[in-house]
Amino acid sequence: MNPKPKLTIGTRGSPLALAQTHQVRDLLAAAHPELSEPGAIAIEVIKTTGDAILDRPLAEIGGKGLFTKEIDEAMLSGRIDIAVHSMKDVPTYLPDGIVLPCMLEREDVRDAVIGRDHPSIDALPLGAVVGTASLRRGAQILAKRPDLKVVSFRGNVQTRLAKLARGEVDATLLAKAGLNRLGMADKITSLLEVDQMLPAVAQGAVGVTCRADDEAAHRWLAPLNHAETFLCVTVERAFLAKLDGSCRTPIGGLARVSDFGTDQARVFFRGMIISPDGKVIHQTTREGSVAEAVALGDDAGAELLAKAGPNFFTGAHA
Repeated sequence: MNPKPKLTIGTRGSPLALAQTHQVRDLLAAAHPELSEPGAIAIEVIKTTGDAILDRPLAEIGGKGLFTKEIDEAMLSGRIDIAVHSMKDVPTYLPDGIVLPCMLEREDVRDAVIGRDHPSIDALPLGAVVGTASLRRGAQILAKRPDLKVVSFRGNVQTRLAKLARGEVDATLLAKAGLNRLGMADKITSLLEVDQMLPAVAQGAVGVTCRADDEAAHRWLAPLNHAETFLCVTVERAFLAKLDGSCRTPIGGLARVSDFGTDQARVFFRGMIISPDGKVIHQTTREGSVAEAVALGDDAGAELLAKAGPNFFTGAHA
């Protein structure tokens, strides 16, 4: 009879989610001898509503919390001990009893273009079709190229690439971080620098949640936390929380730290909200000390909220 696992990790079942979960499992086993024994760590795949409904945009079916709800329920019921998430899928407010004590070192934050016959957004012909599941990407593309047609394009990375190969769209955009983790960076035909396309809040970061009262999980996760990533993503999520951001509003935000870990450390933040058609853009920047970091994100969100007005978030911005 197999011994009971010491730790059960919950995850979505996509190839990317599993790649990230295997990374966390391997880091845990390397950091803790008791977790390196055969069978010490189990992985439980949990199908979420966001994975089950693929024929409609996320904004129509309830936003990004649909990628975490069933996993959170499994954690609170004790079926799993920790859960691995792409941080950009994690709602700004966690359910009571669940905390987020750990983020891995952030991957590349940039967006990648995969073109079928044309390598970049600039190279696409007039009226070309771009497929994306992200309102943020779609809006920023339309701001630069209003002649393009942006269509909703859901499914995991492999599904989207298959649709592209079939000619359903002329190009698509994916996070470079995910392609790197899948060993598929060779599919990229061009990269968008952050001044060309501002990333999603927390793009490229992987977070691990656990129950607030699970002392063993906290102890095991502590060595895996990357403090600089945790700080930057926390700033970005404070910005998002102030805007009450969801999949219904195109929002971008990126925090960076210079000289992290020293007395000279400075936090730099840039945030953006943009109408889905790309015609109205509000942007702001902040700089400050590490002690002010979360307040910077919060203040930036408050500024853009005031600039945009309430109608912006209902789509009545024209």
